[in-house]
Amino acid sequence: MNNSHFVTRSLVSVTTLLLHVFAMPVFFLGFLLIYESAWMTRFLDTGLGTIFNVLMLTSILIGVVGISRIVMTTVGRNIRLSWWRYVLWSFGEVFVFSCFAALYMALIYGDYGYFPALGECLRLSFATLSYPYIIFALLIPLISPDEEEVAEEDLVRFTDSTGRLKLVIAHDVILYVEAQENYVSIRYMEGEKQKDYSLRQSMKGIEELMAKHGIIRCQRSYFVNPRHVTVLRRDKEGFIQAELDINGSKPVPVSPKYYEQLSKML
Repeated sequence: MNNSHFVTRSLVSVTTLLLHVFAMPVFFLGFLLIYESAWMTRFLDTGLGTIFNVLMLTSILIGVVGISRIVMTTVGRNIRLSWWRYVLWSFGEVFVFSCFAALYMALIYGDYGYFPALGECLRLSFATLSYPYIIFALLIPLISPDEEEVAEEDLVRFTDSTGRLKLVIAHDVILYVEAQENYVSIRYMEGEKQKDYSLRQSMKGIEELMAKHGIIRCQRSYFVNPRHVTVLRRDKEGFIQAELDINGSKPVPVSPKYYEQLSKML
């Protein structure tokens, strides 16, 4: 399995969450207090003074980054984030912080309109926060190598009907498994693409393996990964289908026998 498209587990761990919540504001605070450029001083030295404003903006940053990283860590436990989504998320943190910072500056000091203040806050944020974001993204996977790889217990080892190992993938990239005569078709994600692997094996032969990794039977010919199920719907003919969180993935049929078990896991 190619993991190069995904961020490492260490970047969405609780340790990294705490690092961002505490180290990011400390860097921001120290940078603004030590590096006094003319435009920063001019923008922040109003009303109650530069230091007070810097402390208020730092408090706002703690709140925004804290909430954002808690959500990211929670999401990252179930769905692996691609690099472009992680980068977009990080840009979003800076933008949201800038929006709240601009609101503070505009409300406290009448000389600033909101949008002029937003422009200055965006300039201030990207000038100071780009450094720690880049440093953390590069160094955390290096100093936490054990978290970079998929944990051994999260790996699903598929063997064929003769017992030969054929496929090893992380349980959270599996979408569903479908019976096809003397084979089973394993639908999984590799990077941003969906892939299929045909394994000469029976549904009965992999049932225990699937149960071990939380991938449950939803119909006589299907196992589905509840981690990727977003909703259970009835179609026009009354049949139940599980819709997945991957664009372009077909709905997976669910029989009434397994509906209750699957719905409890969502």
